[in-house]
Amino acid sequence: MSILKVERLTKSFGGLTAVSNVGFEIKDGELVGLIGPNGAGKTTLFNLLTGIYVPDTGSISLCLDDNPIALEGMNPHNICKSGLARTFQNIRLFKELTVLENVIIAMHKDVEYGLASSFLHLPSHKKEEEKLLHRGIELLKIFELDNKKDELANNLPYGEQRHLEIVRALATNPSILLLDEPAAGMNPAETARLTEIIRWIRDDFNLTVLLIEHDMSVVMNICERIYVLDYGMLIAQGTPDEIKTNKRVIEAYLGEESTNA
Repeated sequence: MSILKVERLTKSFGGLTAVSNVGFEIKDGELVGLIGPNGAGKTTLFNLLTGIYVPDTGSISLCLDDNPIALEGMNPHNICKSGLARTFQNIRLFKELTVLENVIIAMHKDVEYGLASSFLHLPSHKKEEEKLLHRGIELLKIFELDNKKDELANNLPYGEQRHLEIVRALATNPSILLLDEPAAGMNPAETARLTEIIRWIRDDFNLTVLLIEHDMSVVMNICERIYVLDYGMLIAQGTPDEIKTNKRVIEAYLGEESTNA
């Protein structure tokens, strides 16, 4: 069953069409890659899926429990509450808050106490906060960040800040996780570890994952299907083996002259 369905999605900025008539489907539980040269429209597509941009035309449907939800035109907060979370190509942590505070903020969409309970510090508020603290620490353990829970996010090394972004996205309890270049800036050992963790997260959290990544070793090792964008248009889709040998994809990355040389 398809959990995410995109139809005829288009977005232009002035005279530039960043995403042009894109349509695709992702099945529940899949780990899917989205690749393409720089400027192909990948992050713009993520921004459309998550409500940062409003599409000019087209539709985005999230289907959970046989109940389709139209996401186009919905604000990012409500899209997140609906079950779709993301990380960013450029890290966007609350850098002056602690590691644990970054995670707990993401979980507050699910709290069960009200404003009065919070203001008066009623038992229901204390119980809920303790539950959030416990879950936040358990999530941090995935990336071995629990021992740094009280450090400022800004003080973490670059790779750990990337990990914290993924933890924060998981803290929203998503059904679909969108990862925008999670391996950017990582060394080979860090990338290999991240690859294992992404696969484990998909399986253990029972998630669907859509991944933008320029590191082809990551994409080819963990993605079951791959979509390819070029100049805002979907030019290919298939398994990793099919994509590796697709002439149109090779031309998009290398240029027609290089493929004919």
